[in-house]
Amino acid sequence: MGRKVLVLNQDYSALSICSVPKAFLLVFLEKAELVAESEQFTLRTVSAEFPMPSVIRLHRYVSLPYKGVMLTRQNIFKRDGHHCQYCGTSDDLTLDHVLPKSRGGKTSWDNLATACKRCNSRKGDYTPEEANMKLRQKPFKPTFLVFLREFSGSIEQSWMPFLSKKEKAFQ
Repeated sequence: MGRKVLVLNQDYSALSICSVPKAFLLVFLEKAELVAESEQFTLRTVSAEFPMPSVIRLHRYVSLPYKGVMLTRQNIFKRDGHHCQYCGTSDDLTLDHVLPKSRGGKTSWDNLATACKRCNSRKGDYTPEEANMKLRQKPFKPTFLVFLREFSGSIEQSWMPFLSKKEKAFQ
């Protein structure tokens, strides 16, 4: 069961994504309430049937400092759609520093791009302009909500009201 559930804070702001078993347990233990359920699936035991959660809301407010997206190799790949930002292939992916580290380039969202080994080697210690290689998109740091909405894999239609209404606060 690889389905995911959107977890909302008490004020209905998107907090995280969790597994269906964890979400069901939070609802069952009355730590959260069911906001939206899957229309296609249910959870069954030997003697009972329960709605499968799609969106839950915590009963207690969880105070979190700024919730940013962690800079990891996999999150860069997700942001770039698991495709080389130079040629578009999805084979042998690595990370490329757009401005090479040897020239003062930082390891940051704005300077890392997904590249295949071939393009990364071809670019070498040059900038994309110097190597005559064009980036398909400029590297950027996604906000937490944009990352949830766009890059977390398949999302349920029932999540959209909660992921789009708060978006204006982050722009």
